[in-house]
Amino acid sequence: VRMTAGGDKIIYPGEVTTKTADMTTVKCLFNSILSTPDGRCMTMDLQDYYLETHLDRYEYIRIHISQIPPATMQEYNLADKVINNYVYAEVRKGMYGLPQAGRLAYDRLEKFLAPHGYHPVPRTPGLWRHTTRNIQFTLVVDDFCVEYVGKENAYHLLSTLRQLYRVSVDWTGTRYVGLTIKWDYSNKTCDISMPGYIERALARFEHLPPTRPENAPHAHVAPVYGAKVQYAIPEDHSKLLDVKDTKRVQEILGTLLYYARAVDNTMLPAIGSIATQQASPTMKTMDAINRLLNYAATHPNAIVRYHASDMILWIESDASYLSERKGRSRAAGYYFLSDNPPQNLCNTTPPPSNNGVLHIHCNIMREVLASAAEAELGACYHNGREACPIRQTLEEMGHPQPATPLVTDNSTAVGLANDTVKQKRSKAIDMRFYWIRDRVRQGQFHIFWRKGKTNKADYHSKHHRALHHRRLRPAYLHEPTSDPNRNYFDALYDRDDNPSETAAASSPTAAPTDDPAVMGEGVLISSPTGLSPIPQITAGHSSESIPPQQDSSLHS
Repeated sequence: VRMTAGGDKIIYPGEVTTKTADMTTVKCLFNSILSTPDGRCMTMDLQDYYLETHLDRYEYIRIHISQIPPATMQEYNLADKVINNYVYAEVRKGMYGLPQAGRLAYDRLEKFLAPHGYHPVPRTPGLWRHTTRNIQFTLVVDDFCVEYVGKENAYHLLSTLRQLYRVSVDWTGTRYVGLTIKWDYSNKTCDISMPGYIERALARFEHLPPTRPENAPHAHVAPVYGAKVQYAIPEDHSKLLDVKDTKRVQEILGTLLYYARAVDNTMLPAIGSIATQQASPTMKTMDAINRLLNYAATHPNAIVRYHASDMILWIESDASYLSERKGRSRAAGYYFLSDNPPQNLCNTTPPPSNNGVLHIHCNIMREVLASAAEAELGACYHNGREACPIRQTLEEMGHPQPATPLVTDNSTAVGLANDTVKQKRSKAIDMRFYWIRDRVRQGQFHIFWRKGKTNKADYHSKHHRALHHRRLRPAYLHEPTSDPNRNYFDALYDRDDNPSETAAASSPTAAPTDDPAVMGEGVLISSPTGLSPIPQITAGHSSESIPPQQDSSLHS
């Protein structure tokens, strides 16, 4: 029997927040284990972590006698302690549900480990290191993921914890925070996945698998190349969902968001677009949710593979201008750990070794931007801000960082960030985006231009057709059946190798490859009748509105 206190009824005056490692910190640790000579991984769990902590002030609860078994009432003589059908109790130790239980348990652990040389690092929540030993770990509630060199260091931590806690240990390090981890120390790789997660989610929401494979997580409205006017996305006037269906939409988004952040990043653009509608969802929102579930059912076993590297953070930044409703633009960033960059890094430098994705930035910018260049500079700003804590985490793990290479495909944004373009004709750009220029001056980032065709962030900056998803999914996720020598750039160049297929797919008269009639329960795309035109962009084109043969360096 496990009892839980009603934490929503308790007002605790002290601090209740607890420092835990986030998913990006955990992935950094995985990469550090692979990239550290003789590095190994183990996981540990502290049993009854909350329950053994003494409260700094007592709490009080009441339990209705209908919830207490008769045997318990008799054993503890509770009958004479009943008041108005309730038994009142005083809580003196940690208990599930108490808002302060996590913080008090964390403070107790920190105080206990300090004399043994283990301390949380100053800036990265949930990351701990030993002052002299070659060992560090991430802490998520009561779960440890430990990187160690030499088993004597692992035994030191284990024996220390067992002085105060009951500890369960997994020396193979194959499970952590819902992830299944497959280590191959000989080849310096590890695969992370979440087997069974999608199947359980589909069963929970009673969603049947699609009759035909769904290869796109969202609908795609094909641009009309060569048109003088590009039309905005039509307003959604379909019927609003009731409270029950609204809650269903929100629960599905929350369930799939964790999975997308952990392993299957191809879902993030769709989840982001649907999330903007979850406060007042409509029937079309439900269609989009069903399409996303169909995509998850078609591809239920995403795997990310990491390789040993120099542990240097690389970022590829991209933006799509006016690609979302209400004149909004989307920013995207692809973060990975790879080689140490050369001193003369530029667009002609060969791309670094590819690695599994460390973090994806994928969001709709709140600002209504005035040009594609402004959107690209805004994407650099957002990616730079997210990169700062990741840089700090890597340095606190013992991997110093040079100026982080940040690639973008817009030369105007590069010029503004590097202070080589005058501001005279760019006063419309929000000045806060110049934060990235200051960080470049401080030596934290090295921003340079490279053709948009090879920009890995492009995938997450807009909604693509199903053919594009089928081609590029093996480039973002590890698929054992795919060619191991095939990489991201091979997938991109397939478009040039099949000009007839490309022409058919991009023709304005061709049927969309992800038509609902062909792909299953997709979102119906309304015709452009009655749409509001937006002006044709003459500089810094969006990649949705220019012919594919034009130089992609001129658009987002």
